[in-house]
Amino acid sequence: MRRVRYYQHGGPEVLRYEEAEAPEVGSGELLVRTEAIGVSLPCVRKVREAGSGTPLPGVLGGEVAGEVVALGSDVTEFKVGDRVTSLTFTGSYTELAVVPAFMASHIPDGADAVQAVALVRSGHVALAALSTARPAAAESVLITGAASGVGHLAVQLAKIQGVERVVAAVSSPAKAEFLRALGADEVVTYASDTWGDPVDVVLEGVGGDLLPRAVAALAPGGRMVFFGSGGGTVPAFDLLAGAKTITGLTMARFSTSRRALHDLHGEQLWELALSGRLQPAVHAEIPLAEAARAHEIIEARTNLGKVVLRP
Repeated sequence: MRRVRYYQHGGPEVLRYEEAEAPEVGSGELLVRTEAIGVSLPCVRKVREAGSGTPLPGVLGGEVAGEVVALGSDVTEFKVGDRVTSLTFTGSYTELAVVPAFMASHIPDGADAVQAVALVRSGHVALAALSTARPAAAESVLITGAASGVGHLAVQLAKIQGVERVVAAVSSPAKAEFLRALGADEVVTYASDTWGDPVDVVLEGVGGDLLPRAVAALAPGGRMVFFGSGGGTVPAFDLLAGAKTITGLTMARFSTSRRALHDLHGEQLWELALSGRLQPAVHAEIPLAEAARAHEIIEARTNLGKVVLRP
């Protein structure tokens, strides 16, 4: 089989497309022949983070979709031939991926693998962030990284839930038309002096230098859900003076501590997508051999929706 790894930290150029032995499937796992692989900002950052302590050679995990070709012991919910999507932490940039069965879900009839990769993981994050923030219909929500795989779904889901004012924050005004078509009421750029009137809720998935600006965008008593991989420093006095709150969100914890809600979210995502009410956007489908090109798109912040690799 073929896979992508990296043997030193750096930019997209360090990614290597190579031959490898097919992995063995263990207890509670599925072996999936991948048809679509999601590319995310955390993956791109991981390749560059030389000081992260990540052992080399580096393996990139993330969402995959495809056909089950082998089962580990103790797997009862799936069978060979099933079409599934899942997260995997042992390597997703590959033709054959080992995925934990508890993270996998069936792809319904009428949906394809690319749609599954664009929808499921990113949609779960968006719905988890919204359910954690619990915006009321009369409140306002600002979403950073609004044109990303998660962000563009969060914009749509917030409007579907009846949020009156949804503000999309992005890196470039060129993304405004895309986001307004998805339902954003306002679009602001990171470089703007102001992000408009303060908001009740911020869904923050970028981090870094944007984090204090996102806190500043909150109205008194406002609340933020932070799910970004970029770190950042929180201005504690601003939290105190404005009676603002920040809640961290990781899907690993959410999917286990709130399992029933997580499963319900999965059903809701497919129902909305298959009915046409939720539209997962795919910016580009790129061959696995050209994974570096996919990372270049994410680093340049030019994507409108999900970037997907095809083995």
